[in-house]
Amino acid sequence: MEDNSLSQFIKEKRKQLGLTQEELSNKSGVGLRFIRELETGKPTLRIDKVNQVLQLFGFELGPVEIKRKKLTNEES
Repeated sequence: MEDNSLSQFIKEKRKQLGLTQEELSNKSGVGLRFIRELETGKPTLRIDKVNQVLQLFGFELGPVEIKRKKLTNEES
């Protein structure tokens, strides 16, 4: 499992509201195990459940442009 921006975002928002992982799971209607996996960056998660959690903070998942390194003529 890896640390990514989504997992950091959820963890920071939860802490800003002074919620434990258990409290966040109860308020969002998802299991405690799911919250733990979300915050530790599990690479495979159900989008609907992620959105359940994000809704508490006024957010939802959406497309994000991938920042890619530009290739120079020498690298092509």
